[in-house]
Amino acid sequence: MGMSSMSSNEQTEVGRIKSCTEPPNFLGLRTAIYHAPDLPKAKSWYSKIFDIEPYFDQPFYVGFNVGGYELGLDPVPSLSAGSGGVVVYWGVSDADAALKRLLSLGATERTNVQDVGEGIRVATVLDPFGNIFGVIENPHFKLPNA
Repeated sequence: MGMSSMSSNEQTEVGRIKSCTEPPNFLGLRTAIYHAPDLPKAKSWYSKIFDIEPYFDQPFYVGFNVGGYELGLDPVPSLSAGSGGVVVYWGVSDADAALKRLLSLGATERTNVQDVGEGIRVATVLDPFGNIFGVIENPHFKLPNA
């Protein structure tokens, strides 16, 4: 049975099924969401860390635009991965300076700066809310021009 012998409803259904099986066009990472049970305190802390104010600020969610990527703060624990989930590494130009600044603002050291090869240096801290916050100094990674 060819497409021409199908009703328009059948053709629409086949088109919908086909489009669901095509691979998605991934555009890259967009958002990292951290659990923040005390949303005002988390908003204040991350505003200091990034030296910016949130672009989206509601009682149910706060979003920061950090170099074209979003850090979301979510006060509802069931909607956030929480501790033990993915570790997000935020790009920095100097891992030592970034770690020092994070610690001075109340983070707890999890791993000191480590050279993981080819000039790439990483460190992780725990934010005041128990989330793992990573920094990465990677001279090889460049964002494509928008």
